[in-house]
Amino acid sequence: MGSGAIQGSILWWSRGHRSHHRYTDTDLDPYGAHTGLVWAHIGWMIVKPRRKPGPVDTVDLKKNKFVQFQQKYYVPMILFWGLVFPTLVAGLGWGDWKGGFFFAGITRLVMVHHSTFCINSLAHYLGEASFDAKHSPRDNIITAFATFGEGYHNFHHEFPMDFRNAVKWYQYDPTKWFIWSMSKLGLASNLKIFPDNEVKKGRLAMTLQKLRADEEKLVFAKSPKDLPVLSWDDFVTESKTRPLVVIHGFIHDVSNFMDNHPGGRALVASRIGKDATVAFEGGIYEHSNAAHNMLSMMRVGVLSGGYAPPKVWPMMSANAPQDTSSSVPEMTSASSSESDTSEMDSPHPIRVSTIDAPKFEKSSSEQKDVCIDALSYIPPGETYHIEKRRELGTNIKLNNTKYGKLY
Repeated sequence: MGSGAIQGSILWWSRGHRSHHRYTDTDLDPYGAHTGLVWAHIGWMIVKPRRKPGPVDTVDLKKNKFVQFQQKYYVPMILFWGLVFPTLVAGLGWGDWKGGFFFAGITRLVMVHHSTFCINSLAHYLGEASFDAKHSPRDNIITAFATFGEGYHNFHHEFPMDFRNAVKWYQYDPTKWFIWSMSKLGLASNLKIFPDNEVKKGRLAMTLQKLRADEEKLVFAKSPKDLPVLSWDDFVTESKTRPLVVIHGFIHDVSNFMDNHPGGRALVASRIGKDATVAFEGGIYEHSNAAHNMLSMMRVGVLSGGYAPPKVWPMMSANAPQDTSSSVPEMTSASSSESDTSEMDSPHPIRVSTIDAPKFEKSSSEQKDVCIDALSYIPPGETYHIEKRRELGTNIKLNNTKYGKLY
């Protein structure tokens, strides 16, 4: 009964279809979409091609007795099932011989042919590449309605062994449902389904590709390698001429944001020339992802070592008189706000004895150890790699900047 569509024998149709899949969008593709919409739709049938379809293996079809039987008696089959049978049904059934021939026969063939042609044309032009954008096949629900489910053509070309065209239960694919029903009746066998895990990988790959395309349209912060490196002292000096703040080891120019800061200008101004990492990460307010993104756009430099040098506070030893008025600042109400700010900006104050002379004499080496710890410190939030000073210096030279200077 399949001969009633009059779309060629099984052997002829399968050979062309295999060439189409093997040589998609090339001159060996018998109805390649790259030659134009009209050619892909019907031109390839009414115009003799410049070359034969690309060679493919059809040994299995030539060995199939059923295929060879249809190939031998194809002409009488298409005449009977394509024209005679529908005419007989309408004529003997309700006496409409002409209607049976013209509507059930000729008109039906025109509709079925153009529905099939849409697979070669519209299914390669309309829609999106859900699994692979290497070739022209696309997935589109409009084409699916016009072709009885064949509109999810990108899936078909990506996973040709799968008897389905649509993988979602709600997608329109009556051909899939018909084949599945025939398998339950024993009229279809050896139905193949591509592993679901690999199907999801294909969809994920295209999703990531689209995200990368969207990412290219956005402007992101400069890379640390493209920024100058400043020591802490140079940063403090520069901050006296412009509003600079250190957060996460990066130096930020907040001049264009101070008046727009939701917490007020004064709060930002109190952190100028200081390390505000702790305050930014929850000491005062735990900022949102949007705040992190906006902050990154204000980068103008990298702090050498990545963090402010720890402060060394003198203190009395356990054996000394407990008069700490001259060695440890008293936390009075007048200095409480300043002390809070200092604690916030330097979360790791180091207290060293001034009475125990031998221990204090070695404080330089201890302080060196402290500096080493600071160099390896990575604050919370955005993680970054602290590169060697020499390597950073080389990178700076490549970008025509001078070490220790801001743009």
